[in-house]
Amino acid sequence: MSRAANLLRDLIALPSVNPAVLPTGDPRAGERRIAEFLAATAGVAGLDVELREVLPGRPNVLARLTPSRPVRQRILLAPHLDTIGGESDAVFQPRRKHGRLHGRGACDTKGSVAAMLTVLISLARSGRRPQQTEIVFTGLVDEENGQAGSRALAASGFKADLAIVGEPTNLHVVTAHKGDLWLQLETRGRAAHGSRPDLGDNAVHTMARIVDLLETTYAAALRQRRHPLLGRATVNVGTIHGGAQPNVVPDHCVISLDRRTLPSETDAGVRREILDLLKRHRLAARILNLRGAPCPPMETDARLPLVRQFMTQVGQRGPLGVHYFCDAAVLSEAGIPSVVFGPGDIAQAHTADEWISLRQLESAAALLAGFFRSLP
Repeated sequence: MSRAANLLRDLIALPSVNPAVLPTGDPRAGERRIAEFLAATAGVAGLDVELREVLPGRPNVLARLTPSRPVRQRILLAPHLDTIGGESDAVFQPRRKHGRLHGRGACDTKGSVAAMLTVLISLARSGRRPQQTEIVFTGLVDEENGQAGSRALAASGFKADLAIVGEPTNLHVVTAHKGDLWLQLETRGRAAHGSRPDLGDNAVHTMARIVDLLETTYAAALRQRRHPLLGRATVNVGTIHGGAQPNVVPDHCVISLDRRTLPSETDAGVRREILDLLKRHRLAARILNLRGAPCPPMETDARLPLVRQFMTQVGQRGPLGVHYFCDAAVLSEAGIPSVVFGPGDIAQAHTADEWISLRQLESAAALLAGFFRSLP
């Protein structure tokens, strides 16, 4: 196999599951093993390497290719290191079959990690590095949960002229993605014996009316909002919990919902419009944000010179958008123009049999190498 494929095989074999989806103390949890492996690999190749602790035992890894002349611009390569979990350890055993490499993280996003770092190492060893462009590879932690890695990098004041965020995009340059707002709605009622429901106030019934309102009237209103790259805003009620047992009128019910936002929307605005909708229908609920940090939408101007240059290198004529959220929005909000790019298909991410096309992995490396060779 090629250098990128060999590196990807080694990365799949190093579990780096986000601790949020595992029991405390699970040996597969955390990104330290893979961060240290990448730091050692990059260091041997002559890159300047740094580990930055973000959470206990969970560092971002930075590897810099410094130019031969004073720095004129900086390109950031930013895939994430964490993955979701797996039902068995078999998903961490890389398997090659029919031109594909199978295993947890193959496309989300260890394929991007392998392609990006392989190109950087090749440039360092060949001596054909850009003369005035610094390229920084940053393997980020915690994308699958709270984006602590990209948030820490942004908070550090790190600046770049373009960030290429590694995600499976089928080698397309993505310039826009939706935001993701998780909300919890809570209704309160009055408990009573199940034989006398007239003496109580059923919180589940109230919530059922709210769920119906959200999934019909509110969803229909959202379908009227369209973005040229991202389509419609959406809402999905994902969980519901209420009541204690059948013979008790429930006095409490909670739902959680996923609201995908467009670049014209804000989290505060979404909460306001839901409360206004409930008020108009004489319903009441308490609304809480289930995430401490916002997951905003992103839209980068495709006319920016570096973005346009990268799109030309890939052979893409116009901007594209995707429905999912990723680290690109966090970096963009910090003032770093960001796009999303990488080998693999998002349809394979988080599946029981995750895989990536080895041909696409090589194409990703070749496209990135061509782009870097075009830089001053």
